Amino acid sequence: MSKPLNKQELHNLAMNIVGEDLEEQGYEFVAINSQLKRNPQYVCVDKNAQYYFVIVKVFLLPASPEDYDVVWMETFREHARSKDAKVLYAGVGLGNKDVTGDPVYLNQPYLLDYTGLQLLDVDMN
Repeated sequence: MSKPLNKQELHNLAMNIVGEDLEEQGYEFVAINSQLKRNPQYVCVDKNAQYYFVIVKVFLLPASPEDYDVVWMETFREHARSKDAKVLYAGVGLGNKDVTGDPVYLNQPYLLDYTGLQLLDVDMN
């Protein structure tokens, strides 16, 4: 029987999903940090030399991956603004394919709710 993925493994799976998306969109990786609760997870640069801080958050379905802590995100946007970087948010929802509420298992199919990268305006306020 397969083992359930722990929090770090779920985070790593979400990071892989987002990393592939970033590559497909042509971002170049400057730094990667896959530790839980360490932000940003990715520092990237686009073809115009604009820096991006990418925040990856994993959620267990049915929780919405579009929701994030607005107060915390505002402090992070301040940090990005001070570094002349933009912030991309990537919420990734993962769930058990067969039984709602059951864990996601290693090497087993899973549900994915990922709508892509969201640009969070650092020039607000």
